[in-house]
Amino acid sequence: MVDEPDVVSVAERALSSVPPGAPLAVRMRPLTLGEVVGQQHLLGPGAPLRRMVEGSGAASVLLYGPPGTGKTTLASLISGATGRRFEALSALSAGVKEVRGVIELARRRLLNGEQTVLFIDEVHRFSKTQQDALLAAVENRIVLLVGATTENPSFSVVSALLSRSLVLQLQSLTAADVQELLERAVADERGFGGAIAIDDDAMEHLVRLAAGDARRALTALEAAAGAALDTAGDSSGPVVLDLATVEASVDKAAVRYDRAGDQHYDVISAFIKSIRGSDVDAALHYLARMLTAGEDPRFIARRLVVHASEDIGMADPMALQTATAAAQAVQLIGMPEARLALAQATIHLATAPKSGAVIAALGAAMADVAAGKSGLVPQHLRDGHYKGAEQLGNAVGYKYPHDTRDGVLRQQYPPDDLVGVDYYQPTAHGNEREIADRVSKLRRIVRG
Repeated sequence: MVDEPDVVSVAERALSSVPPGAPLAVRMRPLTLGEVVGQQHLLGPGAPLRRMVEGSGAASVLLYGPPGTGKTTLASLISGATGRRFEALSALSAGVKEVRGVIELARRRLLNGEQTVLFIDEVHRFSKTQQDALLAAVENRIVLLVGATTENPSFSVVSALLSRSLVLQLQSLTAADVQELLERAVADERGFGGAIAIDDDAMEHLVRLAAGDARRALTALEAAAGAALDTAGDSSGPVVLDLATVEASVDKAAVRYDRAGDQHYDVISAFIKSIRGSDVDAALHYLARMLTAGEDPRFIARRLVVHASEDIGMADPMALQTATAAAQAVQLIGMPEARLALAQATIHLATAPKSGAVIAALGAAMADVAAGKSGLVPQHLRDGHYKGAEQLGNAVGYKYPHDTRDGVLRQQYPPDDLVGVDYYQPTAHGNEREIADRVSKLRRIVRG
């Protein structure tokens, strides 16, 4: 593990390299591992990324995750903790010539015992030729590659480079992580040094605006704090940054929404009732409200899946498939892209024909079971696959429907005291219009 004096000296060198007037996000970039917020799944004791930052690991890595999660910061820490030389390229501007130039520089340094960390931002934008130019240098550890990408490396990085690197997925910062970051920027001398204070509403809005992106949070804070300080002039004591100032500075109104309070329940209730009432525009409004306020998209997806069966059911059987696909998209893709799948599912469900027959049928069946109407399973339906079952009369007399031309025949299926009970009552809406006729015919045949 790196000694504390070494860490401090690295931090001092990094701090001295920050130019005056640099953006707040640059000034507040973590100088030590202890300042990094989030990514604890990668930075726990013994984790590969922690070992690299502490200087005891020497593998190339591909850091994959959303913007503002610390990819550039971690690359810098990997370089600085052990005094490795740091070179940065952007895939947006660098070509094969620049890559080979850095590799040659790293090769000369290696002769003097210095190792080079090559950080490539947006590495997924490198062409196959550019990525191939890195292979030998990565394999022979002439450079320690740290690639940053917002795209899944499995699809955007050549397999040869992928096999020579650790792929580590970073996660969006939590609301608590973002708030910790903002509070540090307010207090730290690299930030505002206590010159401002943020009230609760303004802090909540800044956290929501960030959407898990540290850079976005600090950029919004810098804009709002600058406006507040300019307005305050030479006032004594910290200038209070309020919600109105934040809204005016970032040109985005705060959504009144408490994820643990009344708004959470009121808005989701209005969302579902708008879908049930087939008002697609109102449903989209409430969806947008929840997404803007930072509601958990998995919660929204779960409600859509439930609603597809509860209020649409067999009137449009595809509604459940659409809602389930949206829930899977939320898990596989994440935000913000998954919001499109949620919107598509919302539109499908709101415009679909409606039926409460599924929930009514299940409710009626469960009410009978709760009332004790269970009865014995008819003997011809019981399991007859074990030795001695036939002697007990189990499965004796069972008629196999596929032996008939229509695949359906007269036979008793429910217990004796439930013969003739109709639980499912199809409506005349959508697909259930056809189902209603079929159910009537099936009941006549089965019951005789």
